[in-house]
Amino acid sequence: MPNISKKGQQMPESPIRKLVPFAEAAKARGTKVYFLNIGQPDISMPKQALQAVRDFDQALVPYSHSAGHMSYRKKLIKYYQNNDIHINPDDIIITTGASEALLIGMQAIMDPDDEIIIPEPFYANYLGFAVNSGVKVVPIASNIENGFALPPIEDFEKAIKPKTKAIVICNPNNPSGYLYSKEELEVLKHIALKYNLFLFADEVYREFIYDGKKHHSIMQLEGLDEHVVLIDSVSKRYSACGIRIGALISKNKEFIFTCLKFAQARLSPPSYGQIAAEAALETPQTYFDEVIHEYEERRDCVVRRINAMEGAFCPNPSGAFYVVARLPIDHSDKFCRWLLEEFEYQHETVMLAPASGFYETKGRGLDEVRISYVLKISDLEKAMDLLDQALKVYPGRTIQ
Repeated sequence: MPNISKKGQQMPESPIRKLVPFAEAAKARGTKVYFLNIGQPDISMPKQALQAVRDFDQALVPYSHSAGHMSYRKKLIKYYQNNDIHINPDDIIITTGASEALLIGMQAIMDPDDEIIIPEPFYANYLGFAVNSGVKVVPIASNIENGFALPPIEDFEKAIKPKTKAIVICNPNNPSGYLYSKEELEVLKHIALKYNLFLFADEVYREFIYDGKKHHSIMQLEGLDEHVVLIDSVSKRYSACGIRIGALISKNKEFIFTCLKFAQARLSPPSYGQIAAEAALETPQTYFDEVIHEYEERRDCVVRRINAMEGAFCPNPSGAFYVVARLPIDHSDKFCRWLLEEFEYQHETVMLAPASGFYETKGRGLDEVRISYVLKISDLEKAMDLLDQALKVYPGRTIQ
């Protein structure tokens, strides 16, 4: 039998998706599953985006420019200007989701065995992109006790080695929902300039900010143009995960030129997705106002309910639509699988993502889960009822 590559053997399973077969089996047994494992919003996509695809009446669907439709890139300029980010169309490469943006960006700046620093917990696929690119992720520990705030600058400096090429952050963060302050971004600016590093900022949850707080973009910092790479996506912003449109943005001309060569090698981003994404830019602010109000209520529901459970703790995040909760459990992977294989209450159960998969450091996240509050309040209340009942009977419960 031919051998699988070492890279293939090292590629991690997704903590978000690896339990899907067990959820499908539970459903086949007649158990209703509340899916809190994946960031798939249940909010309707803007109507004008769907209508633009319906109205497409050309005789064929051609390749687009490898950097994406110029009409879309030009309209994106106004969107970013409204967010106090000032760029031009040549600073943008449209990608197949934020995932491809990150993958292309890593491949453009890193050689095999180079290193990239990421505060953990981090979006699990960052590790997959690193494996794909042949580079090493060096984690810096953030902690649930302070809501996963940016680790001290000393921790970053200790981790920087000759092969370190970049730092990656997600702001607001997936999986924790933590929103980095302007002061924390200034710390990262100092590190990037001092050690001549790239600074990747994944800002796909920019719109989802709560409690009257403000999102600060890494691209708003002065004197960092040659170092900053902005990663963006329409998936969450417009509840349009399946159209697979993201963006890779930088004012570093050599970096963008290099990334474009990788973009040319994969030909072009999806045409229908770009049509929908371009039309979505006309979405009125009222759409976002309603969405943010809904998610804020959902967050409050989940945080309140978890913190009322014996032995559980959940910080109150200011962004995205996730929480990381600490539970009285022995192993998050085992617990999340048990929920689907063995537990049910009134013919229902809940699917969570084990937080261990969002850490690179072995042994971290074993008593934590990520919860995506993308269901309506009534469903979230039922899901929290189920979680509460499950914790009372789980064989691996760590408090008596």
